[in-house]
Amino acid sequence: MKKLNDISICVNFDGTIVEYDYPRIGEPVPGAIESLKRLQDYGANIILFTMRSGTQLLQSINYLKVNGINLYGININPSQTEWTQSPKAYGDYHIDDSSLGTPLIYKKGKRPYVNWKEVMIELETRINKES
Repeated sequence: MKKLNDISICVNFDGTIVEYDYPRIGEPVPGAIESLKRLQDYGANIILFTMRSGTQLLQSINYLKVNGINLYGININPSQTEWTQSPKAYGDYHIDDSSLGTPLIYKKGKRPYVNWKEVMIELETRINKES
């Protein structure tokens, strides 16, 4: 993958980085942390884009920090204040289990969660086409 400097990726937490078990932190979604580290290593700006707030938000931030993910922003892209006052976090890409078209893994009795292997294939394909 090419260097991803100046690319911002908004990533949901529940059902995307961990299995959905809100308000608790669910089990890790396979490949999530490894994929985020890879994106981070390539220079992407990772923005946590979640509905969590208060203590639950702090727990998710700490979870990512302990797992080696450095956040560029939390529910906002810090660089967007230069060109918009919109409260919506700008990202070149959004990864969220509730986004239509996001590849998911389904397990009986559980909410589906993001299939990071498929997400990374799609993301790398898009980025390579744009370069």
